[in-house]
Amino acid sequence: MIDDRGRLVTHPLIPLYDGQHIYMTSSILFSRKLEHIKGNPKVSVSISDPNAVRVERFRRATIQGDATVDDADLHSGWERVLPIWRKKEPAIDFFLGKRVALPLFFERAVIEIAPRRAFLWEDGDTSRQPTVFELMGAGR
Repeated sequence: MIDDRGRLVTHPLIPLYDGQHIYMTSSILFSRKLEHIKGNPKVSVSISDPNAVRVERFRRATIQGDATVDDADLHSGWERVLPIWRKKEPAIDFFLGKRVALPLFFERAVIEIAPRRAFLWEDGDTSRQPTVFELMGAGR
């Protein structure tokens, strides 16, 4: 994302995918990333962690898209992505059990990304040219 000075900014987040959109959640506590997205919704997501790519072989990908921030209901609005979050990171249930002890952590906004373009390195080797996918219409 781009900050208010026009500089690129990277934030490590857990991407969740429902087959059409990429979702991320962010605690509102000390979260400038939400303001950055509201200021410039053009974002890029890099998938580079071999543990995050659960397929028969490792791949790297970068997805460019348009993001929106849903912060209308900070207390429970993020629960709409809980089923896919739970599937990807079952440890979230441990934190849900601590919800009363960590109330500010659970005041969360949902970042929804409609992908426009994807770059895929089939073998994970970024020294080679990626396969580029132009996505017709955001979110497809």
